[in-house]
Amino acid sequence: MQRHGTVDLDPMPSADPADPYNWPKSKKEVHLALVAFHALMATFTAAALSSALVPMAHDLHVSLQRASYIISLAVAVQGCAPLLWRPLANRYGRRPIFLLSLICSLAGNVGCAKSPTYGTMVLCRVISAFFISPAAAIGTAVVSETFFKHERGTYMGIWTVMVTCGVPTGPFLFGFVAQRVNYRWIYWILAMVNGIQLMLGYLFSPETLYMRDAADTPVRPNHWWCLNFRPIDPRPLTLLDIVYPFRYILSPRVCFPAISYAMIFLWASVMPTNIIPQIFPVKFHLNVQQIGLQFLSVIIGSLIGEQMGGRVSDWWMYRYRRNKTGPDSEKAPPRRPEHRLWLAYLGFVLSIIGVVVFLVQVGRAGSNWNITPLVGVTIACVGKQLITTVLITYAVDCYRTDAAAVGVFIVFVRQIWGFIGPFW
Repeated sequence: MQRHGTVDLDPMPSADPADPYNWPKSKKEVHLALVAFHALMATFTAAALSSALVPMAHDLHVSLQRASYIISLAVAVQGCAPLLWRPLANRYGRRPIFLLSLICSLAGNVGCAKSPTYGTMVLCRVISAFFISPAAAIGTAVVSETFFKHERGTYMGIWTVMVTCGVPTGPFLFGFVAQRVNYRWIYWILAMVNGIQLMLGYLFSPETLYMRDAADTPVRPNHWWCLNFRPIDPRPLTLLDIVYPFRYILSPRVCFPAISYAMIFLWASVMPTNIIPQIFPVKFHLNVQQIGLQFLSVIIGSLIGEQMGGRVSDWWMYRYRRNKTGPDSEKAPPRRPEHRLWLAYLGFVLSIIGVVVFLVQVGRAGSNWNITPLVGVTIACVGKQLITTVLITYAVDCYRTDAAAVGVFIVFVRQIWGFIGPFW
């Protein structure tokens, strides 16, 4: 009561100051910002070359189709890699895994920048994609381990919008780079950002894995200078730990949201990201820099949708409880995860309308550029982000103690669907 100002908390924190639920709010938010930016860098890295396919194909002496595989392969790798990262993060903690991933991703991006051949660049892209991926999956666990249920929609929304915005932000920013300097500078910039992340993470990113079921087990000190790879959880790593997230195929409360989210992500995010660089240069005669600017519509739509999916969903949960029994919190019913789902219906409607507007307006457009297709993209992305935040928060609320596995399963479904979809 003295620390949090209320006893109406879910889950109820321990009395230990090392418990992440007991951290000062500023510490929680700084840590979330670092993890969310790490998650953004995963999808940002995968999509970074979308605006630079033509110069990359010329430089590597391959077709435009083969050059696009460098992007598609990174998407597929980022879907599978978290299957390994989750059990490692559960054994050794989140902090060492995040720092290791940044070191190796930095090395992979430097390798891409120096790659003399197509094959070498593909190999280095696989390395960078594999190692940058942990936060895009186990970020759900960090939010669940740090924030209470009544505020989880807001903070889960911050993580999800960063994951989502990584896809359009990459080509939006690097369109300028590809137009004005050599496209290989994209890799050098990614490596420099990884280096900055590494320094900030080392200084300001504490460990959130707290063994609250093992009171007699000493907790690793939460100091910024601590970096060791001694297991927090002494259980041995097995093959079953790697495939464990697939158990949620049998859980409708995770499987259905994952499939719904993946389908909307494919049509409202992956589809415009693939169509715009291929059709707009031919139809509207846009250069690389102008193509990158088209992705601003995806970013704007995602940011608007996040306001509806994060804070509004938390407010919706609060109003639902209050309307049931009045302001007396002691008599209010428990917060049930499915109460959030009502907002998802609006997201589906907006996504469908936006995709239809985009496709129809692209088909009707003449040779002169007009903004109407991008209005459709913005509407679709508002709905997509609303669905993303609501469905992921719902799935995590249903299995809070297993949030990492839930996040890995959802990311796997999304990434594999996003990899397969463009081949249609």
